[in-house]
Amino acid sequence: MTDTVTVVVSRVMPAPPAVVFDEWLDPEALQEWMCPNPVRVVEVTIEPRVGGTVRFDVDDSGTGVLISGQFLTIDRPRLLRFTWSNSNWEDPSQASIVAVTFEPVGVGETLMSIEHSLLPTSEFESFHSGWIDTFAQLDARLASTVR
Repeated sequence: MTDTVTVVVSRVMPAPPAVVFDEWLDPEALQEWMCPNPVRVVEVTIEPRVGGTVRFDVDDSGTGVLISGQFLTIDRPRLLRFTWSNSNWEDPSQASIVAVTFEPVGVGETLMSIEHSLLPTSEFESFHSGWIDTFAQLDARLASTVR
């Protein structure tokens, strides 16, 4: 078994939990904010049911990367859990687990937290900074669409 690490990132989002939650299941929205720029999501496949597909076709500076997984839990608007594998990992069959929680805070705001576990040790830094940047992109999108 390969050593693994867990990345945890939290941020208060400027929208209620149901709105923030739905961003994770909306292919057009995901294409806009998922993956830290300049990495671009070219195509998104989402089947929002337990066992359904999660798939991001990504362009990382000209290199194609496939991120794929399956939904494990969909508890709107509190929790999303899904598996995550990257085609460019040393072992592309290795599955990590993403758990995203949505807690109401303040008025119309959400504390969104991600725990991305079972990541290859070598990926800690890129995923830690990547999720921070991705959360900032989602925050900006919500701030411009919710207000």
